[in-house]
Amino acid sequence: MKLGLVFLVTILTIGAPAAHAKGCLKGAVVGGVTGHYAGHHGVLGAAAGCAVGRHEAKKHESERIQEQKNRQFQNGEEKL
Repeated sequence: MKLGLVFLVTILTIGAPAAHAKGCLKGAVVGGVTGHYAGHHGVLGAAAGCAVGRHEAKKHESERIQEQKNRQFQNGEEKL
């Protein structure tokens, strides 16, 4: 069973395109630890944590860009 899981993870890792890890690593660590203690589901927790961490990172990035645009508009530096 474990050998099959290791094989599956290896194949998925090799075949996966390069991902943006911003937010994913922190979320995966937190989710993995939480999943482990919540019922020995560390891998599932890590996957969910990665997804949530990536979502939060995207949200913060878009908020940062919007703030930057608002500051430029307030300073009269709007560029079309």
